Formats: sequence, structure tokens, C-alpha cells
Amino acid sequence: MGPADRPGGAVLDAVLFDMDGTLVDSERVWGIALTELAVHAGGTLSETARLAMVGTSMALSMQIFRDDLGQPDRPEAPDVTWLTDRVFELFGDGLVWRPGAAELLLAVRAAGIPTALVTSTGRRLAEVALKTIGAENFDAVVCGDEVDKPKPDPEPYLRAAELLGVDITRCVAIEDSPSGTASALAAGAAVLAVPAELELPPTVGVHLRSSLVGVDLPFLAALLSR
Repeated sequence: MGPADRPGGAVLDAVLFDMDGTLVDSERVWGIALTELAVHAGGTLSETARLAMVGTSMALSMQIFRDDLGQPDRPEAPDVTWLTDRVFELFGDGLVWRPGAAELLLAVRAAGIPTALVTSTGRRLAEVALKTIGAENFDAVVCGDEVDKPKPDPEPYLRAAELLGVDITRCVAIEDSPSGTASALAAGAAVLAVPAELELPPTVGVHLRSSLVGVDLPFLAALLSR
């Protein structure tokens, strides 16, 4: 099959997938590791701080972490190393797909539509996650430590479109967090948001669903005309 048509004869050039909380239930894994890191640091991570980290860059997450623990001068590098090593271990145990995610990804691939993984997670951890979600399922991968300006800046999604050689305005981005949806919207993509840990308020340009169950190619293509 070829690219998915939409009214007016334009096509769905590509589908751009976020990873954590969108394709796999890895936000739960990050929560476990961050909670353990807080104990290691002699404190307790609040639920408010944990939720504020969802979808953000490592640098911003660590700033939120330090502020929440009341340790603003805590060195960042050792904590990043500790956290990355722990998440690496947890990712290695395998990740659970979000409902409907595997089916949609396989359908997009079967249709021959280009795909990209666009994640705030660093390359080392993304490579481990790709053992679950399949590196062969993506024509391009953009990681959080490979861009100058991570989400919510549009750079990650613009980079993905550039790598795929497609028009970002004819792409659908699938996200779960405020940071990710803001990034995709600013880049110019059509946005499908499926909240995981955070509720997302109605936003112009963002189509909300409770899960990816039942989402198919005609549905994604139709988003381009909305």
C-alpha cells in the first residue's frame, strides 16, 4: 500500500511517535528510578514534582528534582549518571506497550508510511527501549541528547521531518505530555495526544483520545484536514 490519502488528495507523509508514555509504559519506570534516587539523596520525591518531569528534558527534570528535595546546589552530573544507569537496568527487564500502540505502529509500517521516534530520552536508553519496540520500525530516531533545544521546543520534530525528507505539516505526531504536544504543535505537525500520567486540557490543534486502541490510518490522515 502507499501513503494514506486525505480529502483533497494530499497525503500523510509520516507518523512521528513519542516514546515514554506514548508507545511504552516507561514513565512508570522513570518514576521508580527517580523515587529511588531521591532516597539515595536523603530525601523524598513529591508526586507533584514527579508529574512535572513528565515529557521534559533531563536538565529540566534534574532542576525540578533538586528544587523538590530542597538541594538546589546538588551536583547534577552524578545524579544523571546514577539515574541513567538505574533506568538502563529497568529498561533491560523489558517494557510494556501502551494499549493500541503496537497495533498502530505495525499498521503504519505495513502501509509503507515513514516513521520516526522522537523522544526526550537519551540515545543510550532509547537503544535499550528499541529492543522492545523494534529499531526496524523506525526510519529515523531523534533523542533528547541529540538536539540543541529539546521539547517543548519544536527542534526535535523539525529534525525528524528533515531526516525523513518530509513536510512536517503533512505529518501526524503522537504524544502524551504537555511538553511533547507543545513541541509538535510548534513544529507544525498535526497532533494526536493520548494522556498517560498527566491530564491534558483541550488545546486548539491537538486531538485528544483516551488510548490508541482503534486508531487506524484513515483516522490519522483525517487529522491533517482538521
